[in-house]
Amino acid sequence: MYLILGAVLNAAAGFFWKGDGLDATGGTLATLGLACWMLGLLDVYQRLRPLVPWYATVAPPVTALAVTGGMAFSVQAVQEQVMDVPHATAVALLDAYPVPAWTLYWICGPLFPLTVTALGAVLLRYRAAPVPLGVLLLLGGLVFPLSRITREVTLVHLADLLLLVGFGWLGHRTRRSARPVPAGRAAA
Repeated sequence: MYLILGAVLNAAAGFFWKGDGLDATGGTLATLGLACWMLGLLDVYQRLRPLVPWYATVAPPVTALAVTGGMAFSVQAVQEQVMDVPHATAVALLDAYPVPAWTLYWICGPLFPLTVTALGAVLLRYRAAPVPLGVLLLLGGLVFPLSRITREVTLVHLADLLLLVGFGWLGHRTRRSARPVPAGRAAA
């Protein structure tokens, strides 16, 4: 349920994209979506524990940092609109705060697409989900940063669609069964 809600909120946020990023509504939707994704991903990691214990141990703290970075970007979008500060100015103002900027934006921020890509790779490698599902998450994790760096709205919607379909499918699989994700691989 949380994976689906997170993906829906993130996809909805993309429709509030202004010229150089999300507006306050989009930033709010993205922040709420990230919180939902965190809850959903923790459940997925627990389900993967019997099959990939090392990953189920490492992934939760990395995902927490990733969500922190994603939320920093989302809250920045809210603040830019509320304070009427252009995105370029907001980024330039971060130069006065190198440690917080690097920690939140340049270290934690890129972890979100990396965690999505890693999840797709783990699902594929350990055959814990159908191949197309793993590929959707891999592609979503790769297109997501490209879309946010270029700020190209078409890429934003493509990344959001890949994540919506991938996480929607994964969320449906985990919601319909109390069994771990790997137990469904025989049916895949």
